[in-house]
Amino acid sequence: VQLQASGGGLVQAGGSLRLSCAASGRTFSRYALGWFRQAPGKEREFVSSISVSGGSTLYADSVEGRFTISRDNARNTVYLQMNSLKPEDTAAYYCAAKFRYSDDSLFSGQAGVNSWGKGTLVTVSS
Repeated sequence: VQLQASGGGLVQAGGSLRLSCAASGRTFSRYALGWFRQAPGKEREFVSSISVSGGSTLYADSVEGRFTISRDNARNTVYLQMNSLKPEDTAAYYCAAKFRYSDDSLFSGQAGVNSWGKGTLVTVSS
């Protein structure tokens, strides 16, 4: 599966953005999906993931309660709704896909990720 992220931009602290990640390929519905981010000078870190069914989600502590991940298997798209943005959320955001043969599990690490989208930059001004 190939991924293309979009929706980044410049926003003031307290504002909102919605990121989208469109996927190509017929097996989109067999992939758990996630978002990671990388701030300048820092390591890439986990933000959120969603299971194949969409019934389970996982969030980093730093975004819990502010970000919401969702997926639309009919549109081959995963979303990240980001509310109450903070300057420390400034980063390049990457979507990721990890194939699942039969289970509905989540992921939070980068190991085993099958596909990465190109980053979309989010800048939050104070």
